[in-house]
Amino acid sequence: MSEIQNRSTTMRPGKSPDKPEAPRLSVGFILTQKFTLCAFANFVDVLRLSADEGDRSRPILCKWTVLSDTMNPVMSSSGISVQPNERLGDPSRFDYLVVVGGLMDETPTLSPAYHKFLQRAADQGVPLIGVCTGVFFLHKAGLLNGYKCCVSWFHHLDFLEQFEGLNPVSDQIFVVDRDRLTCSGGASSAHLAAFLVDRHVGRAQASKSLHVMMIDEALQAEKPQPGTPIRMKTKDPIVQRALLLMQQNIDVPISITELSKRLGNSKRQVERHFRDTLDTSPQAAYLEIRLDIARYLVESTSKPVGQIAMDCGFCDSSHMSRMFRRQFGDTPKSIRQNQPLEA
Repeated sequence: MSEIQNRSTTMRPGKSPDKPEAPRLSVGFILTQKFTLCAFANFVDVLRLSADEGDRSRPILCKWTVLSDTMNPVMSSSGISVQPNERLGDPSRFDYLVVVGGLMDETPTLSPAYHKFLQRAADQGVPLIGVCTGVFFLHKAGLLNGYKCCVSWFHHLDFLEQFEGLNPVSDQIFVVDRDRLTCSGGASSAHLAAFLVDRHVGRAQASKSLHVMMIDEALQAEKPQPGTPIRMKTKDPIVQRALLLMQQNIDVPISITELSKRLGNSKRQVERHFRDTLDTSPQAAYLEIRLDIARYLVESTSKPVGQIAMDCGFCDSSHMSRMFRRQFGDTPKSIRQNQPLEA
């Protein structure tokens, strides 16, 4: 049985056999200023729907609470505030502590009280979870050193810029590395919460909560994150992750050798998967993605063509125009000029 499982299944000190069973899963939340409401709500609703029969929302099998150092309402990025329930106190009363992030510029760091609380939790062996940009705050607190962590593909470059020398995972929906769990936010927080419910409460409860939330099934950690929509579709996980990495490295394209290394596969394996699933090479797929994104920018923005060329990894506008004509039968300038005027 894993270290995480042991925390939840060991009888709590002072628990009497005559008393009602304590919740099998207890989660404390720390919300940063301008946190992402969707990520928080998805996580909580999985716990809520797993905690009781039907939709009665009683915290029987699961317990959750929002923690604070000041008890002041916390404003989400959508402008909706959440009132905390409890002060920080002793972190060992929880099976997990979750930091939910949001807009990075609005909360450059957590207060010293939160840092002290999270450090104490880590010292006591309480697993820590970073949701959305919550992973940034855990790392700033020095609590992710030596751990693999997950960030949204949307914030991948932000993470690299702020934390030089780290290589965060941005081609999975969540990552579990010992007593640190991180996820990309949004819908992925529901899948991470379902993973915890499955582990500590039961698979039936996890499935029930997702079905009530109109989510077909629980996704495993390795499921690739969705990125910018592209025309190429495949169910091959290696190709899916490769396409996502390509999307994340548009302005400075990486070599297929480097891409294969990041995937943990050989170049020949990656090329074979592309041939088998998309009937094309990784190089051709990469160029198609860059051209598709360039066309989208040409049609939907007023950016200069030269800037779009740089943003999409082309040497200059002439180079991109040649590739455009070959792919679409027309130049970026002509495509933009032929766009219908808005009413």
